[in-house]
Amino acid sequence: QGEVYLYPSLAKLLVKDYLTQSVQPKNQATLDGLTPRENEVLTLLADGASNAEIAMQLSISPKTVARHRENIMGKLNLHTRTELVKYAIRKGIIQP
Repeated sequence: QGEVYLYPSLAKLLVKDYLTQSVQPKNQATLDGLTPRENEVLTLLADGASNAEIAMQLSISPKTVARHRENIMGKLNLHTRTELVKYAIRKGIIQP
């Protein structure tokens, strides 16, 4: 009849996974081992903010922003700001 059968154990696992994802907002979730502050910096970088703008917004020094950016890129194995933006789009951190 064209219907799909799911084993009860699989259905339970799928529902549990779905509910877990819906409970954690994307901006609160720790992505790939990033700290909450690194997630903030990543979001602002991906939105096109400069180090100086991010520093002002987060009340930190531009050198601290640069260090966060280096840590983010190291953890994610990214090498350019373009790769960082692509990552943010793929993860749903920013909209294309």
